[in-house]
Amino acid sequence: MKREHGTIRNYVIGFVLSLVFTLIPYFLAVNHLLIGLVLFITILAFALVQAGIQLLFFLHLGRERNPRWQSGFLMVTAGGLFVVTVGTSWILYHLHTNMAPTAEALQLAQDEGIAQIGDKKTGACDETYTVHTVTIKQNIANPSHIDARLCDEIVFTNDDNTSRDIAFGAPNKPVPYGGVNDLPLAKGQSQMLILNQTGTQSFHDHLNDEATGDFAVTP
Repeated sequence: MKREHGTIRNYVIGFVLSLVFTLIPYFLAVNHLLIGLVLFITILAFALVQAGIQLLFFLHLGRERNPRWQSGFLMVTAGGLFVVTVGTSWILYHLHTNMAPTAEALQLAQDEGIAQIGDKKTGACDETYTVHTVTIKQNIANPSHIDARLCDEIVFTNDDNTSRDIAFGAPNKPVPYGGVNDLPLAKGQSQMLILNQTGTQSFHDHLNDEATGDFAVTP
C-alpha cells in the first residue's frame, strides 16, 4: 500500500521551494526588473510551479487510495481555477485599457489646464514651479541631467544649425512622456515640457540619436 502522508523531509523541501518561488516573482516585480505582459506571464508561470509543488509535497498527489477519483476532482478544480483566473485577467486588462487615461487625453488635459474633474485628478498640472533650461549646441545637451519636482518645466532650446526632434525613452524604442510624443525644434527654436509624471526619463534627438540626457522628477 502506498503511503498517503509525506515525511517531515518532504514538508520541509516543499516549504523551502514554495518560499523561493514566491520570493522570486516578488523580487522581479518590486525591483521593476520585468514589466507589463512579460511580468504577468512570469508570475503566472511561477504560480503554476507553485501549484505543482503544493500538489506534490503537501497534497501527496499519486499517493492517494483512490487515484482515479482524486485525479478527476483535481481536473475539475484546475479547470475552474483556470476559467476564474483567465476571466479575471481579461476583465482587469480591458478595464485598465478602457478607463486609464491615454497619452492623448493627458496631453489634452494639460493643454486645456484641466487638472481635476470633480474629485478626480486628471494627471495634468494646475500650476508650474521651477523652469529648467536644456540648451542643445554642437550635438550636446547641456545640462545632460536635471533633478526636478513634479509640475516643474523644462525648456529645450536648439542652438545648432540643424533641426532637432526631442523624443523620450531609448533611441530604438521612444515612448511618450506625459502625453507628449516628441518636441520638434527648428534652428533657434525652443519648446516647453511640463513635468507631470514622476520618475527618471531619458531624452534624445530622434533624428540623429544625439543630444542625449535625462531628467529625474520627484513629487
